[in-house]
Amino acid sequence: MINLIRPLSAALLVFCAGFSASALAHNPMCECKAIDAEQIRCTGGFSDGSGAPGVTLDVIGYDETILVPGKLGADSTLTFKKPGAEFYVLFDAGPGHVVEIDQADIEAP
Repeated sequence: MINLIRPLSAALLVFCAGFSASALAHNPMCECKAIDAEQIRCTGGFSDGSGAPGVTLDVIGYDETILVPGKLGADSTLTFKKPGAEFYVLFDAGPGHVVEIDQADIEAP
């Protein structure tokens, strides 16, 4: 019986280690591009290739007011009208999974 327990314990340890490594092996990613002079589209996701539908993506003024509150759609994108004030985009998928994009870093059309 003891001979059977050791291989099972080792297999269980390897199995669990694989799950914990895959659970931690993704970083947040967000990219914003101007569609035209008026509209900006942001796409969010994770480095493991998964999307981020429903994740909060807010457009925030330099005075910290939320100019455009939003959540990514089913396709992990959000399109919004470019604010008149200076702003940055905050992709917030929870602690340790936050990306900020300043307006100066958004690609022109």
